[in-house]
This record gives sequence, C-alpha cells and structure tokens, in this order.
Amino acid sequence: MLKKITFLLLFFYARVLCAQHPTNEHWEPLFNGKDLQNWTPKITGYPAGDNFGNTFRVENGLLVVRYDAYDAFENRFGHLFFNKPYSYYRLRIEYRFTGQQVLGGPSWAFRNSGVMIHGQTPESMGLHQDFPVSIEVQFLGSTPEEQRPTCNLCTPGTHVKMEGKLFTPHCVNSKSVPLQGDQWVTAEVVVLGDSLIQHFVNGAEVIRYEAPQLGGGNVNGQQLSWGKEGELIKSGTLSLQSESHPVEFRKVELLNLEGCMDPSAKNYRSYYVHSKPTDCIYSVKE
Repeated sequence: MLKKITFLLLFFYARVLCAQHPTNEHWEPLFNGKDLQNWTPKITGYPAGDNFGNTFRVENGLLVVRYDAYDAFENRFGHLFFNKPYSYYRLRIEYRFTGQQVLGGPSWAFRNSGVMIHGQTPESMGLHQDFPVSIEVQFLGSTPEEQRPTCNLCTPGTHVKMEGKLFTPHCVNSKSVPLQGDQWVTAEVVVLGDSLIQHFVNGAEVIRYEAPQLGGGNVNGQQLSWGKEGELIKSGTLSLQSESHPVEFRKVELLNLEGCMDPSAKNYRSYYVHSKPTDCIYSVKE
C-alpha cells in the first residue's frame, strides 16, 4: 500500500511539473552549442572516446550526426554519452532528421534515432557492443508512404511495467501523431527514478510506464554483467543515438528534480521531488 501511495504522489508531481511556468525552473543546457565538452562517444567496434569518422560533431551551433566519412555503415551503431548520471529529472530535446541514410544502414533504422536513459556507462560497454543496457526513447520520422509515431519505447537489456504488469516486448509505439519531413520536434521525458517515466511530443503525453528494470536481450557484444535480472534501475547515463540516418539536435537540456528540499537552504527548489540533503547549501553564520 505504501509503495502504491508513493507512486501516486510521484505521478501527481509529474503532472504538476509539466504545468509549471518555465521561468521558475533552472534548466541545465547539456549541449553548449560550441563543442562536445562533457560528452563521450562510444561506437561499435571502437573504444569509448573514439569518435570514428567524426560521427558526432558540432556544425553551425547544432549537435549533429554525420556519415560522410563512412563507405558503408557496417553496423557501427553509436551513442554519445553525457558524462554525468541522473535519477529524477525532466529531459528536453529538439531534434530533426535530415539527408539520406548511409549505405548499408538497416531498413528499420531509416529516420531512426533516439535518446537512451537510465543507461550503463560507455566505459562499461564491450568493444563490439551495439547498444547500452538502457531504456530507449525512440525517435522516428515518417514518409508519405509510411506513417510512424515518435517517442516510442524500446528496451535493450531491460524491461518495464505498463499498467502494473511486466512488459517484455522490445519495442512499443507511442500514441503520437506521425510527423513528416525535416521539421523540428520537441521531445520531453519525465523520469522519476525507478518509478514513473513519461514521454511527451511537442507538449502532449504519448506514453507512460513504470518500474524500469534489468532483463531481456536485444544487446549484442555485452561483456560485463550489469546488475541482476529484475533489479530496478534508479539512475543512469543519457546518450544520443547514431543509427545510420543523419540527425540534428539544436537543444539538449535537463531540469534536475533531485536536490535540496529544505526551504531554509540557499539552493532549495520548490519543484524537487526527491530529497538529496547532501546538496543543501546554507548561509554561513557571522
């Protein structure tokens, strides 16, 4: 009963947070618009930190994924990891697909990218590992011939619960409206530790689930065991995908929901939902 009450309270907080006025919130830009400072690439077949072919780069103030140095894709799936893990937060990303898929990219990866949350570190991945153990917020683009929703859920090496039941399929579509062409899309994810996770597209909720946990397959080349089957995932890395189609990101920002919840502290924030007393900063007494 206590666990259910806690979940309902967190769900209420998530609904309130998405309605708050942005001027009261302290968003942290994870991408500075200039370089890849604080980001680490990991591309299949290469060690962490090796940005093969300059796959991830900054052009005209945008963080972009490019394949002009590739003769063919050859299953070189890539991920660009932010160097700090998070647990309770809102993540907001503005992205768009551009150009043509690189030669040899799998058909399912056409206009396909995403952001991985609650993931392992790039250093813990195997040299030939294709995807980090994580929860994937999958970005898909549509064509006139194929209408596809975006901000879907995929689960490499993980499971979740939906409506209270363990959900084990690898991917499930959101209820978003299919988006055409190269238009910019605003994706937002609300993550509340090992409880509730919600995806939003252009401000509208499109999917929700809870209890992210380890389990399942769909990860090749993993060398190190990362936790035990069924273990809840409370925090982890964020990473942007490279799956063979060019994509651009013009904003990657995060609102941390974990911190000092003591109103007498200098860094108290009314929108925090998870207390971290060690973060509290108090005025020095004279």
